[in-house]
Amino acid sequence: MKLSGFTCGLLLLVFSSTVCGKPPLNTKVGSRIVGGQAAAAGAWPWQVRLDINGALCGGSLINSQWILSAAHCFSSTSTSGVVVYLGETGIYNSPNSVSRTVSRIIVHPNYNSPPKDNDVALLKLTSPVTFNNYISPVCLAAQGSNFPGGTTAWVTGFGTLSSGGQEVTFTSSTLQEVSVPIVSNTQCRDSYSSLTSNMMCAGLTEGGKDSCQGDSGGPLVSKNNDTRWVQAGVVSFGYECAQPNFPGVYTRVSEYQSWISSQTVPECGGSYSKGPVSPGLQSRLSKISTRYIRSEGISYIFRGQTTESFKCNHSNFKIYSKMDWEPVWVAAVP
Repeated sequence: MKLSGFTCGLLLLVFSSTVCGKPPLNTKVGSRIVGGQAAAAGAWPWQVRLDINGALCGGSLINSQWILSAAHCFSSTSTSGVVVYLGETGIYNSPNSVSRTVSRIIVHPNYNSPPKDNDVALLKLTSPVTFNNYISPVCLAAQGSNFPGGTTAWVTGFGTLSSGGQEVTFTSSTLQEVSVPIVSNTQCRDSYSSLTSNMMCAGLTEGGKDSCQGDSGGPLVSKNNDTRWVQAGVVSFGYECAQPNFPGVYTRVSEYQSWISSQTVPECGGSYSKGPVSPGLQSRLSKISTRYIRSEGISYIFRGQTTESFKCNHSNFKIYSKMDWEPVWVAAVP
C-alpha cells in the first residue's frame, strides 16, 4: 500500500495489487479431510481455521481483511467467541500463524437448510493481515467459470480424519490436503436429488477421499490455465464422509461473485475500476479514493484533480480519511 500526504491533511491511498492464487511454497501439479496427507507449510496460504465458540470450521482468505466460509457454520451472526487463525499448518506448532477476531459476520440472506442452498458466509477481520509466504489470498472463480467432471481439485482442512465422520475427537491437529476429481452435477444428482445449480460435487466413485466434519467452510481449489489456484467451491455437506457413490457437496463460488463484491465494498464513497494486472486475472474493485467529510451525510472523493460527492452515513464532521478497500480478485476458468 503506497501512502502520499497532502498539505490539507488528506490521505491518498493507492492500492498495490497482490497476485492471488500463486503460493511460492506450493509444489502441487494439477467440513473434513479423509484419505489425505499432511500439507507442507505455505502450501495453501489462504486456508484459515475458525474457532466458533469451540466449534471448528474452515475458510479461505480472499483479501487482507475478508474470509469466505459456509453459512451453516454460524447459528447466529454474533462475533463473540469467533477467532480466525491464519498461516497454520499445525494447531499446536505453527511459528508463522497469526490470529484475528472478527468485526462482522455476513450470512447469505437466502441460505436455507435443508437443502443447504446458498451455503456461503463472509467474515470481516478486525484488522488486516500482512501477506507473506504463509498468508496470502486465493483467487475466486469468476462468474461462468466451468469445472467439468474429472477436473482435478484439492480440498484442505483440519477436520475429521475417519471415514464416516462420526468421531469428532479424531479431528486433525495438522492441516490436511487431498486431491479429488470434480463430479458433474448431472452425475451427482444420482446421489443427491436436492442438488441445485449453486452447488457442485467432488469425490471418488469408490470413496475413501473426502472432506469431513470440521472442514466445513473450507476451500475446494483447482488450477486454471494461468496456473493460478482458483477457489471453485466451499465445503458444504455430504452423506457421512468418503462413502462410495456419495461425493462431497460444495457451494459453487462462481455463482456468488456479485454478492461477495457487494458485501465487501466500504459503507460509503465512490470508486472506479481499472484493468487486470495480468492475463487471466480480473478485478472489478481496484480503486483509489479519499474521503473528506464537509457536512453531515456528504463525503468528497479526491482523485487527482477530480472531485465527486457521494452520500455517506457518517456522523463525524471533521476531516475524515479512510483507507481504500482492497479488491477481491477473481480468475476466469474457461
